[in-house]
Amino acid sequence: MTRDLGTGRIMGSAPGSNNHLKLAIVGATGGLNVSESLRRAAVADGHSVQYFGVEKADPGSRLLRSLAWHLADRRPPLLNRFSTGVVESCAKAPPDVLIATGISPLTATALKSLRAMGVVCINYSTDDPWNPSLGAGWHLRALLYFHHIFTPRRANIEQFRQIGCADVSYLPFGYDEWLFSPPDRTAGTPVHDVMFVGGADRDRVAFVTEFMRHGPPICLVGGFWERYRETRPFTIGLKPPEDLRLLTAAAKVNLCLVRRANRDGHVMRSFEIAAIGGCMLAEDTTEHREIFGANGETVVYFSTPEEAADRAVALIADPVGRARLSSAIRKRIASGGHTYRDRLSSMLSVQNGSNRNDGHNTQVSLTP
Repeated sequence: MTRDLGTGRIMGSAPGSNNHLKLAIVGATGGLNVSESLRRAAVADGHSVQYFGVEKADPGSRLLRSLAWHLADRRPPLLNRFSTGVVESCAKAPPDVLIATGISPLTATALKSLRAMGVVCINYSTDDPWNPSLGAGWHLRALLYFHHIFTPRRANIEQFRQIGCADVSYLPFGYDEWLFSPPDRTAGTPVHDVMFVGGADRDRVAFVTEFMRHGPPICLVGGFWERYRETRPFTIGLKPPEDLRLLTAAAKVNLCLVRRANRDGHVMRSFEIAAIGGCMLAEDTTEHREIFGANGETVVYFSTPEEAADRAVALIADPVGRARLSSAIRKRIASGGHTYRDRLSSMLSVQNGSNRNDGHNTQVSLTP
């Protein structure tokens, strides 16, 4: 069964509408991690939360991690120990629902044990499991034992089904309302003509290099841009959420690129720029058009670096047009049910219809 939850709230899924539940969340700790946003949303809605930081599965020296990654099917060194610890903690204080984000270090054995306890197991597949740089056989095997898979990319829904995942839903990324609301003021914040926030994937490096051959320089925020001669002079490194919020609001143009290795049609940054009310120049994808509407309605689209450069120059020269787009995109996203509280509510709507003591691949109702 495949559901599409990409059109905003579903019936009965407004924030706070679920009964208070006991949740376990498995994900990375700190920063802009989706798991942390879900934890904040859960607490705000009155749920109790056990949080398991995945860093505990991947400690030790860089050499040990590298050997495990390259020689052991990309297994975190302490995968089994971490999984066992999650099961033991849940046995002492059983949650109603466990939500694991991305390629979380939970084995198939651990998930079978959790299911036997009556825990509804959900995976929010924030990274594409078939991304050549991330995919791991142990994780693909574990996916079969989640009651429900939520994916923010339509490109891999059929692959989930082909490996035996019975219940898969498209659920877009969202934004964290505690991190990405419009700032009261941006006085004193550097104003960049064009800004991009994200890691330096090789295809992005090529895109940015070509863009700057035809258009203005780009202020690059994120990891690894300093590794490349072409982009090193333009990077300002990693920034905390509050700085990102101010920089986004102040920038004349916010460039939004998807991650091709993840087969994304949109990214976390798509919603973050919009929630802040930044003027967005977005890669033209089907998902972006579904979220933001036609070209010029709330964003300006591009398909090539040259086209992006031309449209960036036009936006920089049009402050009135930029202000209109900023207002329109903020209004569209803020009124559309796109916070992580909304996403959490959509995920938890599967809990009410779940047969909690069954085998794997159970059909799970999405209606409260």
